[in-house]
Amino acid sequence: QRIIRPTGGINKWLHFLPISLHKMVDQVLRHILSNTTFTTLFQGKLSAPYPVSNVQSLGLSSVLEADSRRIVTMVRDTFEKEGLAIVIACGRDTIPYASSVRCLAPDNVFVIQIQHPRYRLDRFDLVVTPRHDYYALTAKGQQGVPWLFRRWITPREPPGPNVVLTSGALHQADSAALRVAATNWHDELAPLPKPLVVVNIGGPTRNCNYGVDLAKQLVSSLHNVSETCGSVRISFSRRTPQKVGPLVAHILFYELCAVNFLEPFCWQVSDLILREFSTHPKFYIWGGEEPNPHLGHLAWADAFIITADSISMLSEACSTG
Repeated sequence: QRIIRPTGGINKWLHFLPISLHKMVDQVLRHILSNTTFTTLFQGKLSAPYPVSNVQSLGLSSVLEADSRRIVTMVRDTFEKEGLAIVIACGRDTIPYASSVRCLAPDNVFVIQIQHPRYRLDRFDLVVTPRHDYYALTAKGQQGVPWLFRRWITPREPPGPNVVLTSGALHQADSAALRVAATNWHDELAPLPKPLVVVNIGGPTRNCNYGVDLAKQLVSSLHNVSETCGSVRISFSRRTPQKVGPLVAHILFYELCAVNFLEPFCWQVSDLILREFSTHPKFYIWGGEEPNPHLGHLAWADAFIITADSISMLSEACSTG
C-alpha cells in the first residue's frame, strides 16, 4: 500500500513533520480553508493552490488508523491457513504504519523495515539499512545540523542483531539484471567507441541544491572527458527539472556566473546540457523515450559521472565494480 502525504498550499513546508501529525494539521487547515476568505488569503500569500475538497477522506482516522487495522485484521484472519505474514515497509513515512501493525499483532506478523527508522529498532523484527547510515557526521556536517537533530542523522546505538547493513542503497541493478541488460543492449552499446562514459543527472534535493556552480562544474567536466573518451551517454532522471524555455537557456548559456536573479533557474541544468552537447559527435543524450537505457548503461559503461543528489544512482554505479 502507498503512503501519500497531503500536497498543495503550505503542505510543501510541512514535510518535516511525522506523517500522522502532518495529516492532522492538514485536516485542520482544510476545515479552516473551506471558508472562501481564508482560502483566498492563503493562496494569494503563498502563491500555491490549496485544494479543499475531499476533506473527510484525508482525515487521520480514515488513513492511518484504518489501514493499519485492516492489515492486522487480514493477517489474523489468514494466520491459521497461511501462517506468519511478512510486512515489508520502506521509507520514513511507513514507520508508524509498520510499527503499529507489529504492536497490534506481534504473533501474526514479521515486520521488515527498509531504511533506518531512527528510533526504537525493537519495534521491528528486522531492519535493513545502508551501512552509511551509521557513519558519523563530519565536522562540516555537524556545523550544518543543530545538536538536537544530530541523533536523527547518525544513530547513537550500534547496529543490533535485528539490523542488516547493506553496502550502499538497495537497488535493482544486481549481477543477474546487468547480465540480461548487457545482452539486451549489446547491439546498440557494444559497437560504440571506447571508453564509454555514462553521465547520470538527477534532480535538486534538500541536501543537494542545483545552482550555477554545479552547472559550470558539470559542463567543464564533460568537456574535459570528451577529449579522451570514445563515447558519452547522458541520461536525465525523472526528477530532473524539465526545460525552462529558450530564453532562460540562452541566459544560462551566456551568463554562467553567480548573479542573484539567475539562482532560481540555475538548477535547470538540462537546458544547458542539451544546448552545449546535443550536436557533439561523441555525445548521445537520452530524451526519455522507451526503452529506458539505464540498466544497459550500467552494464556497458567504462566510467561514470553522477550528480551527488541520489544515493541510489551512486550505489548502482559502485555495485558494477
